[in-house]
Amino acid sequence: MPQKYNPREIEKRWQQRWAADHIYEVKEDSRRPKFYALTMFPYTSGDLHIGHWYAMAPSDVYARFKRMRGYNVLHPMGFDAFGLPAENAAISHGIHPYEWTMRNVANMRRQLRSMGAIYDWNREVVTCLPDYYKWTQWFFLKFYHAGLAYRAEAPVNWCPRCQTVLANEQVVGEGFCERCSTPVTKRELEQWFFRITKYAEELLDHSRLDWPERIKIMQKHWVGKSEGAEISFWLEHEGVEQKGIRVFTTRPDTIFGVTFFLLAPEHPLVSQLTAPEHKVEVDEYIAWCRRQTEYERVALGREKTGVFLGSYVVNPMSGERVPIWITDYVLPTYGTGAVMAVPAHDERDLEFARKFKLPVRVVIAPPGWTGEELTEAYTGSGTMVNSGEFSGLPSEQGYEAICALLEEKGWGKWSVIYRLRDWLISRQRYWGAPIPIIYCDKCGIVPVPEEDLPVMLPPDAEFKPTGESPLKYCQSFVNTACPKCSGPARRETDTMDTFMCSSWYFLRYTSPETRDAPFDAAKVRFWLPVDLYTGGAEHAVMHLFYARFFIKALRDIGLVDFGEPFTRLFNQGTIIYRGDKMSKSRGNVIAPDEYVAELGADAVRGYLMFIGPWELGGEWNDRGIVGVSRWLNRVWSLVTTDYASHVVDPEAEKEFLHLTHKTIKEVTADLEKFRFNTMLSGLMEFSNYLSKVKESGVVSGSLWGEAISYFLLLLAPTAPHLAEELWNRTGHPYSIHNQPWPEYDEELVKEEEITLVIQVNGKLRDKVLVPASISEVEAKELALGRERVKAYIDGKRLTRVIYVPKRVVNIVVAPM
Repeated sequence: MPQKYNPREIEKRWQQRWAADHIYEVKEDSRRPKFYALTMFPYTSGDLHIGHWYAMAPSDVYARFKRMRGYNVLHPMGFDAFGLPAENAAISHGIHPYEWTMRNVANMRRQLRSMGAIYDWNREVVTCLPDYYKWTQWFFLKFYHAGLAYRAEAPVNWCPRCQTVLANEQVVGEGFCERCSTPVTKRELEQWFFRITKYAEELLDHSRLDWPERIKIMQKHWVGKSEGAEISFWLEHEGVEQKGIRVFTTRPDTIFGVTFFLLAPEHPLVSQLTAPEHKVEVDEYIAWCRRQTEYERVALGREKTGVFLGSYVVNPMSGERVPIWITDYVLPTYGTGAVMAVPAHDERDLEFARKFKLPVRVVIAPPGWTGEELTEAYTGSGTMVNSGEFSGLPSEQGYEAICALLEEKGWGKWSVIYRLRDWLISRQRYWGAPIPIIYCDKCGIVPVPEEDLPVMLPPDAEFKPTGESPLKYCQSFVNTACPKCSGPARRETDTMDTFMCSSWYFLRYTSPETRDAPFDAAKVRFWLPVDLYTGGAEHAVMHLFYARFFIKALRDIGLVDFGEPFTRLFNQGTIIYRGDKMSKSRGNVIAPDEYVAELGADAVRGYLMFIGPWELGGEWNDRGIVGVSRWLNRVWSLVTTDYASHVVDPEAEKEFLHLTHKTIKEVTADLEKFRFNTMLSGLMEFSNYLSKVKESGVVSGSLWGEAISYFLLLLAPTAPHLAEELWNRTGHPYSIHNQPWPEYDEELVKEEEITLVIQVNGKLRDKVLVPASISEVEAKELALGRERVKAYIDGKRLTRVIYVPKRVVNIVVAPM
């Protein structure tokens, strides 16, 4: 009696064998083309759930496929190990973040090993370990010396619950913290920034990247490039030395329509320009604005608010005095923090003007306009009116002419601005890479010497939700000697944004054993850039964006010779469970462990392939994984039970060869396009066909054995343990995963063709070459759709369509 399929025993045995034989260890072998296939590494939250497996298992299938196709594949794994959850766990449960994190790393590593992936564990990186964050600090110093890191006081996003600063990208929805969903407020703090704006224009260029269009659009929107003019409105105000306030506008052709002038409440001139009789109202309004989130301030549909300062600027083009107001929808971080308000041609300005009964002057006439009041702001192009010497010009021509005059008079200039702001990397937390800076009363800001790295996190810090870094209260950490003068000095107590760690981890995978540098330059040249990067689209304007900046900065510093980290990007979809995206915060996660223990990792892998298109995701269903498990059991029986050839049928063998090679071709094409669901469906269909052939015994034993070998090779990336076991049991040399991918014969793939005769009421009306495998439904649809046939059936009543297989379609019609 054949042995029963026991996935638990088989998978454990083969995983041990693969590890003992170092089968997946990767070397820099230039005899084969390199392929760096990288999946975004997980955060050390404690457990991998099925959503994590959905990111990792299909990417492992693809990496295995490329390996069998002859590529030297690097497919590493590690852990993103710094961050707030570990510190919050320390506060809540009285456990040190290091202990919490490393316990989670051990558990997640065990779970990942159970998947049977081809990860080379010798290349593992864990970002919270000193041998990693030493180099994160080293990169900070390189940026500092290159003028890319600087310290400045700035209004920052503050999460009251997490008690830390958030980057703009970490404020989501209607102004909430991305991690805890608490409303975000503003604070003024001295912070460390990276000068990412230096690369704004280059970050807009995705021309050499094979990335999803939506990710490119999201990044371009985040950079927010605007072209227009910078114009100085004249200022003559007693006690104010400044003689102008600059604005940026994308529509200088509307300058004659300015009827009021807006400043951000935070603008440095507000206090000087506020008339005494307006001071109380202005101060109250500013205090109210500080309590608003940035999202609330600019939200569409929000009622406009503002306060008149009691002062004016002068429009340089018209000479007109314009009242100055402050309003919350003008932000200090965009443009100059000042706006020339043109209510006839800007919807928000029009709402403001109507609210406060300010004038509305049309200066760009819409097509067909005859002087009537506009019911809504007109933002398109048209003919300039009420614009002095420029009236009558098309607005596009007026745009050019006004910019030229502004340049000539010295009142303004052509300009480009970006919505993008420098990357704020300071965090008032413990569990992150310490910023390697020392403050000396005598020497000022002093970078830590490279030979003194890493600046180690002290193990004895106290974790209290004070809003300040726990490092600030750890005297053994704070107090140090100045590297320049040896006098008493203080360490920086902020740590770095964890996105700093994930901006370079893909470089470290190439040579994690290197101790005297962050990476081996020769190995980085061999492997980088990453050929395929897979992960979630939610990282579009954070991790992916920062990593691009990081590599461009390293290129300019001279540490790498390429400018983009990830050549191709693929975003997988999400796993839905109980009607929502699977995530810990929603409490609907499913752990893979119990399914692996009961049904095997190959069943979990297979079901994740089958659940739906990888880019879309799908609904988790226990019945579905049971179905895949049953199929794997049928595969086991198909291969392990003896085949007996009865009467060999040459026609059947011809069809057998055709379908075998057709399956190879289709599975190959599906894998190349990440169509894992149709790939697995094709394998299921082929196994069903093989079962029928086995019952009939109409092909020779040698042909049967060849087809089984092909089938196991096609199955190997998806079900690596089962394929290895069956490969071994059918007498093949170890290991199936070192075998080449099967090649199909194009001649055998070709469909046999027949001439299909099409008749109408028994008379020949058309002939067409079709595949011999054409179905009755396909033949009838083809016949009815032929143009030569339509002439004989249009306007008539269709009574019957008769199909004679592989010969004739006879269409029977009658008069209407």
